[in-house]
Amino acid sequence: MKFPKRIKFRGRLLATIYRPSKSYPNYRVAWTAGGRRMMKGFPRYGDAKSHADQLVKDLAKGSQVTALTPAQASDALAALERLQRFHVDTGRRVSLLAGISEYCEAAAKLGGHSLGAAVDGYLSNVATVKRMDLGQAVEQFIEARRPKTVAKDGKRPQLSEGYAYNVAMWAREFAKTFPAYAVCDLTKELLNAYMANHGAVSPKTRNERRNVVRMFLKWCVRQDYLAANHRLFEADGMAQESYEPESIEFYSPAELSSLLQGASEKPQFKGLVPVIALCGLAGLRLQEAARLAWADVFHVDGHVEVSATKSKTRARRLVTTCPALARWLEPYRACEGPLWQQSLDTFHAAFNALLESLGISARRNGLRHGFVSYHLALYSNENLTAAEAGNSPAMIHGNYKGLATKKEAEKWFAIAPARPANVIPLATPTCAEQPH
Repeated sequence: MKFPKRIKFRGRLLATIYRPSKSYPNYRVAWTAGGRRMMKGFPRYGDAKSHADQLVKDLAKGSQVTALTPAQASDALAALERLQRFHVDTGRRVSLLAGISEYCEAAAKLGGHSLGAAVDGYLSNVATVKRMDLGQAVEQFIEARRPKTVAKDGKRPQLSEGYAYNVAMWAREFAKTFPAYAVCDLTKELLNAYMANHGAVSPKTRNERRNVVRMFLKWCVRQDYLAANHRLFEADGMAQESYEPESIEFYSPAELSSLLQGASEKPQFKGLVPVIALCGLAGLRLQEAARLAWADVFHVDGHVEVSATKSKTRARRLVTTCPALARWLEPYRACEGPLWQQSLDTFHAAFNALLESLGISARRNGLRHGFVSYHLALYSNENLTAAEAGNSPAMIHGNYKGLATKKEAEKWFAIAPARPANVIPLATPTCAEQPH
C-alpha cells in the first residue's frame, strides 16, 4: 500500500494517513481544522482509515468538533454530562458556552481567589428571607419592644407606655388590613392602598402611621422576614407629607383661674390642683408633671427640678417657681412620694369632667401652651422662655411669638388661691386626694 494515503471527499483532499516510522510507531491521521494542523495516532491501519473516512465527512459539513484534540473532546463530553446533571438537579438549563463564560468573568474579578471561596463568603453574609405571617410578625415586634417600657434601677424607661400603646395599636391595625399575608408578600401597591384608607385624617397623623410602618419593616429586615433591598419605602404612599403646624390654643387667665379655684373647691377634683398649677404656671408637660415626686417640687429653693429621667428631652432643667405657683403648692409641702399616683387616662378623664363642669372648652396642651405664650409675652426673651419650658429658642420664636399681650401675661402669672397664705383652711388638701 502506498503511503501517505490521501483521503478525499467529493474530490477535496481533507485528510492524510501516514504509515508508522522509527519516530512514530502508529498510523497517523492528519487534517487541518480552524487553521490548525491536527493529528491522531492509531495502532492499526483499519482504525486509522475508519477515523479518516468519518473525519472528512465532518470536515466537509463544516463541523467544529474536528478542531478538538482528543483531550479537549473528552473534557467537552465530561462538561456536557455535568451540565446535564445540573439541569436534572435544579431544573435550570445552561449551555457549555454560557457556563464557561460566566466562570471566566467571575474568576477574572476575584483576583486569584477561587470561585467556591467567593460563593461561601457571599452566602455567609446574605440572609435567607423567612416566610412569616404578617400578624405574627407584628405581635413579635410589639413583644420585642415591651421591655423598653419598663424602668430599670429607678431610671426612666426608654419608651413611654402611652407611645408604646399607640405603636402597638397602629401596627396591629396595619396587619389586620392584609390578613393571610406574609411579610415578604408586601408590595408598594399594598402600602399605597393602606395609606389611601386613611385619607380622612390629618397629614400629621398619616405621617405618624407611616413612621410606625417604617419602624416595623426595618425590624422585619433585622429578623430576616424581609429582604434588605425590598424598596417598599419607595411606595408613593410612604412619602412623608408636609403640612401647616396646628394652631396653638391655650386657656385665658380667667379660665386658668376657674380651673384652679374650681378644682380646689370640689372634693372630687382636688388632686388635680398641683398638676394644673405645674403645667400652667411652670410650663411642665403633663407627662413630666406626672413623673415628679414631691421632693422634686420642694428640695431646690424657688425652683421645680425636672431631672433628666423625668424630662421629655432627657435633659435636666430647673423651672422657676413664681409666687402664685408657690402659693398653690405650699399646702402640699409635707407630702412625700409621687406627685400623681394614678394613670394619665385617669387624669384626662377627671380634667375633662372638670372642664365640662365649668363650661370651658378643652384645648390640646392648653395649659403648657398658655405658660409658654404668656411667659414670652411677659419677658420678651425667647432664650429664657425656652430654658424654662425645655425647648429651643427657634421653636419658641416660630410658634409662640405674638400670641398674647404683656397685660394678659401679668394676669396669668398672678393667679393665686383666693384665700391668703396666712389663713389656714379647715380642710387642707392631702397627698392622697386623687381621682380613681
